[in-house]
Amino acid sequence: MKSVNLMKTAETFQDISGYEIRPAASGDLPEINRIYDAARDYMKHSGNPKQWSGGYPWPELLDNDIKKRQMFVMSVNGIIYGVFTFIIGIDPNYMEIENGAWQNDEPYGVIHRIASDGKHPGIFKTCLAFCLAYTDNIRIDTHADNVKMQTVLSDNGFVKCGTIYVQDGVSNHSPRIAYHYMH
Repeated sequence: MKSVNLMKTAETFQDISGYEIRPAASGDLPEINRIYDAARDYMKHSGNPKQWSGGYPWPELLDNDIKKRQMFVMSVNGIIYGVFTFIIGIDPNYMEIENGAWQNDEPYGVIHRIASDGKHPGIFKTCLAFCLAYTDNIRIDTHADNVKMQTVLSDNGFVKCGTIYVQDGVSNHSPRIAYHYMH
């Protein structure tokens, strides 16, 4: 996927909830991994054991996201509580969609690998506010077993559009429910 450097002018984004968002750095990896471990554990115990199994997201994927400055950490008072990847550009996984269609074919941003350690509410709303500062055309996907995320997406104005396929810790062709947000 082609990416755009989102942090050309500002190094930190802060919203009214008190979260700060900044590009992730290699030194953040222990905290990022802690957050992904907490998210995997939560998913496993809430009926979604397959979505991020097999060690996903892999270390090389995280390193690549950091190098491309497309991974962001969310913190309060310097303590990291959330992480996500935001990429503006064409996502190869989103080129084909089954059982539906995207709402438009305009340029879009994609939120991937959003996770929280569960200690602070509002991670997704803050992430969305950040992403909307760059584009009002956003796509995201989630596993069919991730009912919590499906609810969060619907509650935040995302529309279910169909099925796409991604590579994950289990399969090279794993189905995901595709969502689209247009402001």
